[in-house]
Amino acid sequence: MILDSIISDDHATQLADMFRLMGDPSRLRIIYACLDEPVAVGDIARSLELSPSLVSHHLRLLRAARVLRAERQGRHVFYEAADEHIRRVLKDMAAHVGEPADHPSED
Repeated sequence: MILDSIISDDHATQLADMFRLMGDPSRLRIIYACLDEPVAVGDIARSLELSPSLVSHHLRLLRAARVLRAERQGRHVFYEAADEHIRRVLKDMAAHVGEPADHPSED
């Protein structure tokens, strides 16, 4: 039954907040940079041509939302996707965006 798939107000709010957070192009690029392997802040900043302080700010928000996780290794902190759910959602959405507009629906 369709009513069984309705989420609670609290979950809907949390989900909307997470999508809003990922809606910023810089944050989305940061997340995408961390999907396949742990990446250091400086490497993220260099590869995306963003300032390290801006990247750090975005990373704090993404960690707080449990989108990314951090691991300290010596003097460096490495960031990666929090779990397989995050990886799958972003890779699936990137594939969807890359499909031709006239791609038939599977409904």
